[in-house]
Amino acid sequence: MKKYILTFLTLTFISSSCFSRKSMDNTNLSLSDKKATAETQTLYKNLKKLSKKGFLFGHQDDLAYGVKWKYEDGRSDIKDVAGDYPAVYGWDIAGLENDKPNNIDGVPFAKMKQYITEVNSRGGISTISWHFDNPATGKDAWDHTPKSLKTILPGAENHKKFTSWLDKAATFFLSLKDKNGKNIPILFRPFHELTGGWFWWGKGNCTPEEFKTAWKFTFDYLQKKGVHNLIYVYNTSSFGSESDFLANYPGDEYADILSFDTYQNNTDSTGQKFISEVQNQFKILNEINTKKNKLMALAEAGYEAVPDPKWWTGTLLKAVENYEISYVLLWRNHGWQEKEQKMHYYAPFSGQVSEKDFVDFYNLDQTIFEKDIPKKLK
Repeated sequence: MKKYILTFLTLTFISSSCFSRKSMDNTNLSLSDKKATAETQTLYKNLKKLSKKGFLFGHQDDLAYGVKWKYEDGRSDIKDVAGDYPAVYGWDIAGLENDKPNNIDGVPFAKMKQYITEVNSRGGISTISWHFDNPATGKDAWDHTPKSLKTILPGAENHKKFTSWLDKAATFFLSLKDKNGKNIPILFRPFHELTGGWFWWGKGNCTPEEFKTAWKFTFDYLQKKGVHNLIYVYNTSSFGSESDFLANYPGDEYADILSFDTYQNNTDSTGQKFISEVQNQFKILNEINTKKNKLMALAEAGYEAVPDPKWWTGTLLKAVENYEISYVLLWRNHGWQEKEQKMHYYAPFSGQVSEKDFVDFYNLDQTIFEKDIPKKLK
């Protein structure tokens, strides 16, 4: 059993001065998809319940590969270290739009489906992002040629191409079924990091109204195709105010989770900038959320190669502990990158310098991993 450690998270449960509970405690929590499957509705409600107990820990591509291994049944760097799997598993479907057998990170879509099914059977949760190619240029998602997004809107030159991409995504989402033939609920995070300028859908490459139109069309089209197993995650990168975060927001009826992505970099070796930024952004997001009654998440985070031996309890925990957060997802453990000539990973593995601290992090009462989910829902 995980040891109980009193933290500021606990204090926020009883202190209204730190955290307004009014809207977050009411029962008016509903999905934007009014035809969402019963399983999807249950997951959303369970995410709310779990967020009152702590935060779910997630990891990108966790089952597919890790440092110095790939496609070993049942293996996970997280499990190797902590003896348990993450609660949330991140995947990406880039490549699906071009009928490729593997995604952008080389993971076969057939294996991805297998992993998502396995995760669901154990009570875990999957979230999917989509680094789809630039429809105007044919280049990758990072080709931020201005006005590319405008070309996918209804009546524009690449609209049919985009709807064909959504057809393929719909087929994939509907193919994710449990042992009883029910569609597996997915946290879907399209057009992510939208306040950054590095993707073709990002800030500076389209107007807020164009972005909202694209988001709403995507939402409505997938429902038209019969996809009702998605929980929609609105996701930004850094933002400095409520107006920044909401500039492209499509409306409460089109989003279920409010989130952002933030990474620590090597110019911030102590992690103080990372902690401050995450805390400040959650403060803003929490103020928004007391009005909107959604869930909140840190949808991507990490410190490449985790050189700080106390990063998990000394930095990440301090960054997120003051707010009611649904989940925190760490990026992938790719391992050695030949092109960059460096190691690329964001979670510990056996022998990694932060391994012991991660076990301490795992043992905290407020960190929720896969085995914890049924216990926390009681």
